[in-house]
Amino acid sequence: MIATRVLGSSDIEVTPIGLGCMQFAGPGLVAQFYPELDGTTTDGVVKAALDSGITWFDTAEMYGGGHSERALTTSLRAAGTTPGDISIATKWTPMGRTATNIGRTIDTRITALQGFPIDLYQIHQPFGSLSSVARQVRAMARLRSEGKIAYVGVSNFSARQMERADRILREHGTRLISNQVQINLLHRKIEDDGVLETARRLGITLIAYSPLKSGLLTGKFHDSPDLIGAVRPIRKTLGGFNTRTLTRTAPLIDELWKLARAYGATPAQVALAWLIGYYGDTVVAIPGASKPHQAAELGAAMNLRLTDTELSRLAELSAPLN
Repeated sequence: MIATRVLGSSDIEVTPIGLGCMQFAGPGLVAQFYPELDGTTTDGVVKAALDSGITWFDTAEMYGGGHSERALTTSLRAAGTTPGDISIATKWTPMGRTATNIGRTIDTRITALQGFPIDLYQIHQPFGSLSSVARQVRAMARLRSEGKIAYVGVSNFSARQMERADRILREHGTRLISNQVQINLLHRKIEDDGVLETARRLGITLIAYSPLKSGLLTGKFHDSPDLIGAVRPIRKTLGGFNTRTLTRTAPLIDELWKLARAYGATPAQVALAWLIGYYGDTVVAIPGASKPHQAAELGAAMNLRLTDTELSRLAELSAPLN
């Protein structure tokens, strides 16, 4: 039985690993990161995630303008999952919009999710809106008071922005329960910018996106550097896929492989086990998967428990790379 964690001060219990659903976005901008998946593949990925024990899924309006939300919930239905069986987090896109758009578009989000409730509604980023973050947060609070969403979260917020959002929500009788930020062995900024300390002090969960650094921590690119050539340009740039990066990170990847062999696991599973173990209950992760076997591998990582010595060793090796 996989031990669950509670998102912030909510009553939402989730597994330490959820499934990120950016890869279900279909044609458009996200296709510059990942190839488009057909319905059969999406069904297989979602079913494998469920079978592995994963209980929650993170999507967003930005992921294909509702395509990811519809693909996810269609596949959940195909797997025999009904509303209430799992939890879904989605996000509102601020770019070029005012805070009033949050209320105007919520029914579109509800429709795209095809009967599955919005357990967590997040402001996708703290910039790009024509309204202040404070107005956006108040609009989110209204949605909760109206019963259209269960809880409010944010994404890519700084420690100061996160604390202010929580203060505003308190004034409306609720709390900020999560902040979604990049966290992985090669991106540990939360330890230095106040986000981790603030989250722990306020009881806010950090949801780690890109927990495998766009695949760099799987070890496959170190084993076969030629694979970098097939990585799509934007993903290659954001993930730092180049020969220099492979050389710098080789000692860390070697250690991931060493532990993987010892546990009968993969480097990706070890990297995920470090992430959900090193920071305790404060951090949960949402890796993505474009193939069923990858989703199964993600879920299995929740059963891997690294020792304190192993957690510290990986932290030590990764520190100079951050």
